Amino acid sequence: AAIDVFPTEPKKNGPGFDNPLRGTPNVILTPHVAGSTEEAQENIGYFVANKLADYAENGSTVLSVNLPAVQAQRPGARRIMHLHRNVPGVLATINTILAEHGTNIEGQTLATRGQTGYVVLDIAGEVSDAVVAALKAMPEAVRVEVR
Repeated sequence: AAIDVFPTEPKKNGPGFDNPLRGTPNVILTPHVAGSTEEAQENIGYFVANKLADYAENGSTVLSVNLPAVQAQRPGARRIMHLHRNVPGVLATINTILAEHGTNIEGQTLATRGQTGYVVLDIAGEVSDAVVAALKAMPEAVRVEVR
């Protein structure tokens, strides 16, 4: 038998877990929450660190629980990440600002979730301070980053 649910869940590994089935032949007792094992905690640490690095390097928010999921299409490209309130016209305003400053968009990925929108723009060349200032000045803007 393999059992992972108990009337009183174990608080930690080791001798503190008392159950009448403990030590019974052919019985496996495991935590109900698989994330409680040492191996799972180590794997979760690596997973989270890699997701944060992917966001920091590429702007990717895939598997985020708080943001719309956007996967960077061109790793290593000059990139603008624009987190904003999800209202009509935001993308048009962003594109207009970039066009007015002669900034060419090579790739663009937008996703929304509820009241939040997130767009990642791959840019040809440099991004001027004036472009960044204009994007940050948008009333809908929550956060703007350039990489």
